Amino acid sequence: MHITRKHFFTAAAAAALALGALPAMAQKVIKYTHYQPAKNDQPKHMAALAFKEHVEKATNGSVKVQLYPAGQLGPAQQVMEGLRLGTMEVAVVHDGGIPGVYKTFNIFGLPFIFNDHAHAYAVLDGKFGQELAEDMRKRTGIRLMGYADNGIRHFTNSKRAIRTPEDMKGLKMRVQPSPVFVKLVESLGASPTAIDWGELPAALAQGTADGQENGVTNIMAASLYQHQKHVTLDGHVYSLHAYLVSDRFYNSLTDVEKKAVTEGIDKAKKIHRDMTREQDLSAKKVLAEKGMTVTELTPAEIDRFRKVAQPVVQAYLEAEVSKEWTQKLLAATK
Repeated sequence: MHITRKHFFTAAAAAALALGALPAMAQKVIKYTHYQPAKNDQPKHMAALAFKEHVEKATNGSVKVQLYPAGQLGPAQQVMEGLRLGTMEVAVVHDGGIPGVYKTFNIFGLPFIFNDHAHAYAVLDGKFGQELAEDMRKRTGIRLMGYADNGIRHFTNSKRAIRTPEDMKGLKMRVQPSPVFVKLVESLGASPTAIDWGELPAALAQGTADGQENGVTNIMAASLYQHQKHVTLDGHVYSLHAYLVSDRFYNSLTDVEKKAVTEGIDKAKKIHRDMTREQDLSAKKVLAEKGMTVTELTPAEIDRFRKVAQPVVQAYLEAEVSKEWTQKLLAATK
């Protein structure tokens, strides 16, 4: 068969087009979900945007990131199962949503263990945090690739200022559906009411609960100040978000792509931490501007809360979750 010059270049062009199409055909997609609104004042969303930009650029488009903010892909338990099964690639999940798949994460509900943000970061980024992440990967098939802030948790309510544990008595206090937080509130003499996050504003508006506990970021995101007159800056729990990646998906990546994902999470984590920490440190000003009465506690007053609550929660965690990991966390904080 005689091949003309025209036929040769036509075939070559077709081959080039076919080869050029291969990267698009082989493109990997990361479905990335988190639980804050898609707004520029929300730490998780700004972190997600940074992750997307870095990963797509660092992989020259071989990986595409699709963002699903505000829980668009379902509740935390559903997302955790997706990560475990490999049907979900990346998610940033709060500490209340992780124990359904990895029970050990409940230990972070132990109250009054961190002195400040720097203390928490040292523990989470150090040997303890790395060991816990590896244990989670082995047990669940989910990689915990970064710890970030969900805000230092404080008590709010619509009834009265809280300065002592005795002031908690008789209050109906909303908690996330977690036995650890139930124990915490019970230890202080209040009545815990487990209510999902999405139902919380309505529960406060209707008086189903007198109060709740959250960091300033979440109080602002859900406008909880509209139904809460008082806030006590006790900082009982340093609440966490975890950057989670399906191990099955991660292992399907090339070395370049793995590096891009790891670097992307590091960038996202820093933005997430910095924004949330700034909001935490501005809690008094921000919440007062929203009309809340802010009660600040002295170290001695906080210690009274610690002495009442910590032994009760510690005993529960050691008996029902893991004595080994509870003791490891306490040792790491010291």
